[in-house]
Amino acid sequence: MSNEEFQKVVLEKLTNLEQGFKSLEGRQESLEEGQKGLEEGFKSLERRQESLEEGQQSLLKSLNAVVEQTANLTEFKEEVTGDLKSIKESINKIIIVTAGNWSDLAKIKSII
Repeated sequence: MSNEEFQKVVLEKLTNLEQGFKSLEGRQESLEEGQKGLEEGFKSLERRQESLEEGQQSLLKSLNAVVEQTANLTEFKEEVTGDLKSIKESINKIIIVTAGNWSDLAKIKSII
């Protein structure tokens, strides 16, 4: 092999290496862009997760308020039920006393 042929072979190999290197650079850039896209997607997921957590906290606060109100209403219902029973008993006593009074009035009228 002559010196010129050797230089030609070396030049071809060098050209092939340069093309391979350019191809690798392009693929590396593509990978870097893909990585940036993944990082942006991850950040977006983190923001959405934070938003969901805030919403969950808000729901828990609302649920706690509902539980507290339910407890208050249950207590109020028990008080009202007891008061209503007492009122019914009082009305029944008044009815009995009133009936006795009507009887007494009838007796007094019959005497007069």
